[in-house]
Amino acid sequence: MKSCRFPHLFLALLCLPVAPAYADTDSGNGGERIVIERLDDLPRLAYPAEKPLEAWLDDREALLGLARRVETDLLDRLGRFDIRDASTLRGMHNTLRTIAYLRGDFDAARRHIETIRELQDKPGDRLTSGLLLEAIIKAEQRGTEFTDEYAAMLAELPWAVVHESILDLRAGLQTMGEGLYRGALRSQMQPVVDQSGELSLGIATSLISFRYMLGTILPRRDAAVEVLTEYIEANREDKPDIWAERSVALGDRSDLTPVVVAIWDSGFDPEVFEPVGILWRNPHETRDGTDTDGNGWVDDIHGIAWDKHYRRERGDLLPLTDEERERYPESVLLTKGFTDLQAGVDSPEAQLVRERMSGLDPEAYQDFIESLSLFGSYVHGTHVAGIAAEGNPAIRLLNARITFGHKLIPEEPTLELAARSARATHDAIAYFREQGVRVVNMSWGGTQAGYEYALQANGVGDDAEMRAEMARVLFGLGYRALVDAMEAAEDILFIPAAGNSDDDVEFTQVIPSSIDLPNVLVVGAVDQAGDETGFTSHGRNVAVHANGHAVESWFPGGKRVAISGTSMSAPNVANLAAKLLAVDPSLTPAEVREIIISTAERTEDGRRNLMHPRRAMEALETRE
Repeated sequence: MKSCRFPHLFLALLCLPVAPAYADTDSGNGGERIVIERLDDLPRLAYPAEKPLEAWLDDREALLGLARRVETDLLDRLGRFDIRDASTLRGMHNTLRTIAYLRGDFDAARRHIETIRELQDKPGDRLTSGLLLEAIIKAEQRGTEFTDEYAAMLAELPWAVVHESILDLRAGLQTMGEGLYRGALRSQMQPVVDQSGELSLGIATSLISFRYMLGTILPRRDAAVEVLTEYIEANREDKPDIWAERSVALGDRSDLTPVVVAIWDSGFDPEVFEPVGILWRNPHETRDGTDTDGNGWVDDIHGIAWDKHYRRERGDLLPLTDEERERYPESVLLTKGFTDLQAGVDSPEAQLVRERMSGLDPEAYQDFIESLSLFGSYVHGTHVAGIAAEGNPAIRLLNARITFGHKLIPEEPTLELAARSARATHDAIAYFREQGVRVVNMSWGGTQAGYEYALQANGVGDDAEMRAEMARVLFGLGYRALVDAMEAAEDILFIPAAGNSDDDVEFTQVIPSSIDLPNVLVVGAVDQAGDETGFTSHGRNVAVHANGHAVESWFPGGKRVAISGTSMSAPNVANLAAKLLAVDPSLTPAEVREIIISTAERTEDGRRNLMHPRRAMEALETRE
């Protein structure tokens, strides 16, 4: 499973479910196409592993042969299935676009670009999708300079609409390099193929994409970045920050009631929060290596923790080795650099990331990516806790630490581990209830696909369909445990982050953000001006949006850093919920949820519901 942290980092977490693998016939469409309302309903596709991945990448004719098979299968899917998800359809047409270009069918490539644009939900993406390739095609057909075509096309775009997409594109180009792609093939994909003996559709489409990126985009990278930079500098303007005017700080009010908020995450550094007196503390426990109060947890002074196998352990933060501690300061710079790149900030940290990633040696790929994941997990919980606590002296932060995996090749999922994870879920929420927790922030998530990948990576299952069946069972154990435990904890408001995959959480059944309960409030991300971020996931269950763009908070050790993600937007809403409860502890989760949603500002396009803390507090103060 992936975390809902920063868009560039990956983690593994508690296991949770998807739906049955069968779909009903669409009676309203003459019974001709099968309706697909969940990702799991689509049959799995795989291809023979005829040669090593890099050999395939470097053999154009062999790769085109694989591409033709993928193209046939995707067109067959589009013909047989009525897929009710724009993100999935965009992905299919994106692959078809790339294949059409690689085989020289520019007209077909253009048609797929137009289809992708029509399927885009976000206005900026609707205008910019495929623009780079369209400029390349125009230059090749007309015999003109690519940069001239690209600059002319960009000049026609409305900056206010496309700026987020343009900044994201430039950041992606600035970090791309051959070593990244070859490193991913060698260290991440080839071991999976070696274990399973086949190419999943995801690996096959990645091969096709890598060929396109290395052969078409990388040779034009510097020129494209230069054109994008000129466009950005010609149009750049400081966006207004709507959040300062909306914010509410409780200050030194004497009428506040302490509110226990659980940060169910990767753990946080208590030394950051202890000096200001906002840590929850178990009054019946002593830090002596024993279960002083007899509640089944040893030294749960500020909360509880599990190791990566869901066994109870001690410790507020993941323990680092001496070598890892030496590398931590640089990881802080890299993390800040990623966010600066996404925001278009040309900082020394952004330059460091550009240089490190674009010049990465393939053999260094595994260590680089695993280190990012390790330290991304290490800092995540502290950063989330700091956002949740801002401006609220009545908050009491309770630590609920999960140990995330950070290896490229995950451990083999087993029924025993899935059952243990389900028990850990029940135990966590039972602990929250015992300690009087009112709000739980959940800036993490996962899908069944994570299980399927882990099974394939470990050579489990005869084929993709068997792995899907196995994953469905394993994932379902955790999902049901989470739903049952949350539903039973009716006095707690659970606040999940929507996710950073730019997809529909309901269609992909991301958990916990696809769970629909009266005491669950799912949060999407916008930027400082309230504009939709390029990464935020969406869907019917995403009820409110908050700032998830370059949000500043604490890292372990006390340094303040700004990072982005729906992981940052969720604790902004948890922050508001805790303030409402500090003022009026009689509120139920449903009432808190209703106040936050009803006082939020619905945008004209109907896509965003921007939280408004000041209005929410005013609504609370005037309640009868």
